[in-house]
Amino acid sequence: MDDFKVVLDEKEIPYQWYNVVRDLPFQLPPPINPGTKKPLTKDDLRPIFPLSLIEQEVSQDSWIAIPNEIRDIYRMWRPTPLRRARRLEKLLKTKSRIYYKDESVSPTGSHKANTAIVQAYYNKKEGIKRLVTETGAGQWGSALSFACNIFSLSCRVYMVKVSYHQKPFRKSLMHIWGAEVIPSPSEKTECGRKILSLDPHCQGSLGIAISEAVEEAAKDKLANYSLGSVLNHVLLHQTVIGLETRKQLKKAGEKPDYLVACVGGGSNFGGFVLPFIKEHLKNRKIKIIAVEPSACPSLTRGLYRYDFGDTAMLTPLVKMFTLGHKFIPPGIHAGGLRYHGCSPLISALAENGIIESISCRQLEVFKAAVTFAQAEGIIPAPETAHAVKVAIDLARQNKEKCIVFNFSGHGFLDLSSYDKFLSGELKNYAYPLNEIKRSLKDLPKL
Repeated sequence: MDDFKVVLDEKEIPYQWYNVVRDLPFQLPPPINPGTKKPLTKDDLRPIFPLSLIEQEVSQDSWIAIPNEIRDIYRMWRPTPLRRARRLEKLLKTKSRIYYKDESVSPTGSHKANTAIVQAYYNKKEGIKRLVTETGAGQWGSALSFACNIFSLSCRVYMVKVSYHQKPFRKSLMHIWGAEVIPSPSEKTECGRKILSLDPHCQGSLGIAISEAVEEAAKDKLANYSLGSVLNHVLLHQTVIGLETRKQLKKAGEKPDYLVACVGGGSNFGGFVLPFIKEHLKNRKIKIIAVEPSACPSLTRGLYRYDFGDTAMLTPLVKMFTLGHKFIPPGIHAGGLRYHGCSPLISALAENGIIESISCRQLEVFKAAVTFAQAEGIIPAPETAHAVKVAIDLARQNKEKCIVFNFSGHGFLDLSSYDKFLSGELKNYAYPLNEIKRSLKDLPKL
């Protein structure tokens, strides 16, 4: 194929989301109610989620229909192109063929809109008036603000404080779409006030921001909590990425040797690779690689244990690779990858050897991102740049392989991070092992 991109017609937007659970060779460990120490029930989730999403969260069906209203909104940016990185291949002088699924073409600039629209839709149908959420780098907060604006819902976003200051234009996007943005930890919640009393200069974490959002949503009958990653229903909505990618690779006459995506909570990684898992289990011919920062290495250095999804221990216990719910990572610029744990579904795939994981340091990631931008013209988000880095490393092996990675978002609103990299202000940071061990001591005993 000589084309630079593979495109699909709007009629080829998936009509169903793919649920991988039924095709796995193992059962997922159930979430646990921390009060009863028993498996979570649907009723346990009713205070913060609409019933429609709860049903999707626990569903064993392989396919779940996408409502026509959602498909109509998806048409604003979907199907997204699968691009061949020909100029990058030429720069690297590689025999490999490099493709990337370009999720940056969404209105909010990342893959997050794929689930934000869905969550706002189901909440609106069940009479909810406003949504409360957290965000790290601001991609999820932007996407949910956009979705709430479409469905005339109010939106409040607790944004991790270090990113609130590092990434002011993400905050601007949220404001344009009508959301209120609060730096976390804040004085607005009990858990925020408690954390600030212990550490007035705390720069925050996704775990803390989740605690604040869950606490607020649980106290308001007209509000619900909305999560941008980690849970099964979020990864389910994101499978539109992988389903389209499979069609596009077939159209290009390609079979992937490598599938690569960055991973924090797991939404873009899961959405990209899950539609390939059933085939992968049959022949094991695809290497599936999750890439995370060395500053927050949950998959590569965490433990596969039951843990809380938030710092204040308000959420259910889920079995996942975790660094401990009290873990507060350093203020690296890949803010969306600073979560202490990883999706239970992705964690189970890693524990069972179905996927591989790699951690990368900040400077090498930014260097790869600049190389990519100079060749392809698109600036990756710092999160996305982790996948770019590994794709480039694979291509430099100079073997005739098909490398496909998920370009989960652009970095046009992260240019201050690039300025700091180019001026030599950024530093590498690998989280000390003794600090990880200290954080893991607080894991709950079951």
